Amino acid sequence: MIELIGWIGSTLFALCALPQVIMVWKQKHARGLSWGFLNMWLWGEILCFCYVASQPTLQIPLLANYVLNFILLLVIFYFKLKGKLLK
Repeated sequence: MIELIGWIGSTLFALCALPQVIMVWKQKHARGLSWGFLNMWLWGEILCFCYVASQPTLQIPLLANYVLNFILLLVIFYFKLKGKLLK
């Protein structure tokens, strides 16, 4: 049961970025998101992933959360950089 709770929680955490990614994708820009927020989110994901991956007991739900969130974050970074390059 606790494994199921972990998977549900990790899935919700990972997918909470999805509405933002969909909006950024549709608008083709991420101007409303600050660089500070995006960089803190990115480094938070990277550091938490490293911490969880280094633990003796592998927590697959958490690793899946960080990997999926990192991928979604890369989409947002792409549109944030794309908007900056077009100016």
